[in-house]
Amino acid sequence: MPRDTDPPAGGHTPRDPERAGSPDPSGPAALRAPAAPETVPGPAGPAPAGPGPGAEPSRGYRAVFAVREFRAVFAAHLLSLLGVVVSELALTVLVYDLTGSPLLSALTFALGMLPYLVGGTLFAGIADRYPARRVLVTCDLICAACVAVMVLPGTPVAGLLLLRCLVAAVSPVFTGTRMAALADILGEDDLYVLGRSLLRIVSQSALLAGFGVGGLLLAAVSPRGAITITVATFLGSALLLRLGTRDRPARTGGGGGGTLLGESLSGARLVLGNRRIRALLLLFWLPPVFVVAPEALAAPYADEIGAGTVALGLLMCAMPVGQIAAELYVGAALSPRARSLIVLPAAAVGLLPFLLYGISPGLVVIAAALVVAGAGSAYIIGLDQWFVEAVPEELRGRAMTLLTAGLMTLQGVGMALAGLAAEFFPVHQVVAGAGAVGTLCMLVLVAEVRRTAPAHRIRTEVRDGADQHVTSG
Repeated sequence: MPRDTDPPAGGHTPRDPERAGSPDPSGPAALRAPAAPETVPGPAGPAPAGPGPGAEPSRGYRAVFAVREFRAVFAAHLLSLLGVVVSELALTVLVYDLTGSPLLSALTFALGMLPYLVGGTLFAGIADRYPARRVLVTCDLICAACVAVMVLPGTPVAGLLLLRCLVAAVSPVFTGTRMAALADILGEDDLYVLGRSLLRIVSQSALLAGFGVGGLLLAAVSPRGAITITVATFLGSALLLRLGTRDRPARTGGGGGGTLLGESLSGARLVLGNRRIRALLLLFWLPPVFVVAPEALAAPYADEIGAGTVALGLLMCAMPVGQIAAELYVGAALSPRARSLIVLPAAAVGLLPFLLYGISPGLVVIAAALVVAGAGSAYIIGLDQWFVEAVPEELRGRAMTLLTAGLMTLQGVGMALAGLAAEFFPVHQVVAGAGAVGTLCMLVLVAEVRRTAPAHRIRTEVRDGADQHVTSG
């Protein structure tokens, strides 16, 4: 029942630029954003959103934690995420205990991703139609209720899987709404980028620590007892969001008079119909399709090279470690302009380390390659800024929800494709092939992102002596 795993390029997740002041020929007028910077309300009253990307050095993560509302959002995210990771492990064990079926046990994990597409497409309008705080709290309460029913001894396996699907369908709405609300809380510039970065870092850290904690917990309590903990974490998250964030009005308020389904689908059409935003979405979505290959095939690869469970753990942890370290460095040490400069080069070459699988160099070299691949996903921190600036405020919630839904769905597709390919080819060739094919796809996509760059951004970069083809993404 994933909530916001905030993946970057790798089982884990990515995001682009200027809210153009001049009309964007690549999309309808509804997607043209205002040129003037907004005044963004902060927790203690209105505060300027801040300068644009690259205007000044980063203020660092400490400045983000200085915002009271963000501290509440951060704590709620940490609380619910740890509970979800533990409950995922416990639910998988519970289903296996009840059925003895490895297929149903594995399906429990898969069902955490599949409903994202449905929820993110059909319910995306909720993120803009209703006040963000109300949406977030309601999503938490729905998830708490679903998990509470899972805990009941009489709940059949089919019921457990159905409830898991429901939680997964709610998740993209929750995540998209929170992503959009962060722009209201932190502004649309550097603080927003660093806030998103912190949530991603927490997500990756929770994945590393949560399964270990879950394993220890299951040694002490039953699977249903472990799942019960998630009820408390969802309720705690709802309480933090209700008391710790301001009640802001809805972005649209349903003013168009249309149905929720109509607003959701029309929002998706507007977002995907804009060439610039579509290219940026693909820059989020495409890398994870290939990045998940070494993770999905970690166990078969460890078996292929004759390594044990310790080696398997090393392979699973390598990319998250690289991502966390690189994102912390990029967020703390680089200016907004420098982050923008690395987006397209890093996206273009980020999958190349997978080519080392093709020569089977040994465990240590492969682990190092995975760390480097994880570090390459740090380009997302700059892409976050581009995306929030490219999407008009009235569509922001739907765009963020669609981003989350596509990201999680395509990761699932990537895992399935990697597993299918490994039925016919050696695992090391499959991962190397993912690196090669993915790099070719990324080069094509990077060229498209450059072509859709706002003209005023290119002029600014030329004036500053920067290579417009590097930073125009």
